[in-house]
Amino acid sequence: MTDAATPAGEAADKPLPNRQTPFSEPFKAFIPQGWAPYSDELPDALPATAFTAARRAAISALFQGDRLVIPAGELKVRSNDTDYRFRPHSAFAHLTGLGTDREPGAVLVLEPTDDGHDATLYFKPRAPRTDPEFYADSRYGEMWVGQRESLAEMEAISGLSCAPISQLGDALAKNAGATRVLVVSDADAELTASIEAQRAELGTEADALADSRLATALSELRLIKDDYEADELRAACDATADGFEAVVASLPEAVRRGRGERWVEGVFGLYARHAGNAVGYDTIAASGDHANTLHWINNDGDLRPGDLLLLDAGVERDSLYTADITRTLPVSGRFSPAQRKVYDAVLEAQRAGIAAARPGAHFGDVHAAAIRVIAEHLHDWGLLPVSVEESLDPTSGGHHRRWMVHGTSHHLGIDVHDCAQARHETYREGTLQPGMVITVEPGLYFKSTDLLVPEELRGIGVRIEDDVLITADGCEILSSRLPREADAVESWMATLLSSDSPAT
Repeated sequence: MTDAATPAGEAADKPLPNRQTPFSEPFKAFIPQGWAPYSDELPDALPATAFTAARRAAISALFQGDRLVIPAGELKVRSNDTDYRFRPHSAFAHLTGLGTDREPGAVLVLEPTDDGHDATLYFKPRAPRTDPEFYADSRYGEMWVGQRESLAEMEAISGLSCAPISQLGDALAKNAGATRVLVVSDADAELTASIEAQRAELGTEADALADSRLATALSELRLIKDDYEADELRAACDATADGFEAVVASLPEAVRRGRGERWVEGVFGLYARHAGNAVGYDTIAASGDHANTLHWINNDGDLRPGDLLLLDAGVERDSLYTADITRTLPVSGRFSPAQRKVYDAVLEAQRAGIAAARPGAHFGDVHAAAIRVIAEHLHDWGLLPVSVEESLDPTSGGHHRRWMVHGTSHHLGIDVHDCAQARHETYREGTLQPGMVITVEPGLYFKSTDLLVPEELRGIGVRIEDDVLITADGCEILSSRLPREADAVESWMATLLSSDSPAT
């Protein structure tokens, strides 16, 4: 990787950091010359912009008279002078439509008016080629990170009024009602300080509760997906199915090479990066007993014939909407009798959960339906020390949770665990409505060290997860392209494993 250049505007008498090279005056005169002019043709608007105005209007109606400040967030240092790949804050992306890599350091401001809010996107437009930023700024310079948008181009892309980020301070200094800020952990410290100073000057010091209310409202705004969001999630599920097929086709190679969990992670990551932005979360490629560690992301184990592979993965689209799908697959292509016994129990639980995923049902009904089936099987196998009803009693039971400690569902969207700052009464105790997208993902996990479990079941971990859109009269399984029944899984795998080429 190339060394960082001298930062733009660095004082001539300031000692240069290690590895940075100063630019001569003749170079500074030469570098702006001889470039083709920038195109006058404006880019098309992002598809999401057909929906973002309505989203902004909805949040505007909740905070009439208040200035709303929603930062994208800042670049984060990964190591020394290299940054992590940028991903904007989900609320910023939802309100602007800006997804992959856009737009570090940008801030969306909704300025109150008599009849709502005016939206302005403050960002760092590209510098002219005569500016040292063009060649010397390794974070924003065109020579380093590519051509950035002009103000006019960003307005065309986003459908928003745009202004240079350098004007944000003056804009925030103007008198307005209360300023509500979405607190982003990596937000620009200067932005935070500027807002705090403005609040102090107006006698409206930072109100953590008010800022929290904005974060909650922005999170709850995403509980019901619009048509664009539903289509993006369908596409994410379809791309994820491509990745799963490629993984199955590559299982013999993963076994042969050793450290097969890493091979699986890499194959899926290739498909995710090619089809979208990246993976929506760290891929869980858990073989054998690793499947009993719920968030196993070390992915450093071998794949062995006869074992199961629990693959929990999702493609994140360029729009940042992500799938979240789990399949538990026999590495050799066929389930053993013990593996099938556990698998079929989990599948029955998932069917019950999906059947409960209907408009008007409570969010918790999905888990209740699935976990009852899990408890019944555990009781039938002689594992529960109490009755099913006693185990399902949340105050005195819960014994079944030894083998399924997690919940069955969460909201899904632009975050894999979407709407996480919504109020308990609208999320966990909320009612399912058309347009909501949730996961249904029961599991059974029998650790190899669990002496209460019959020996034949020890080391078996199974989870089956699908993404479900609540509809007017039931639900749509967005991830239905991937088979779930044990016989169908074996038939699907046999076709892929007999193919001479990876899945396309």
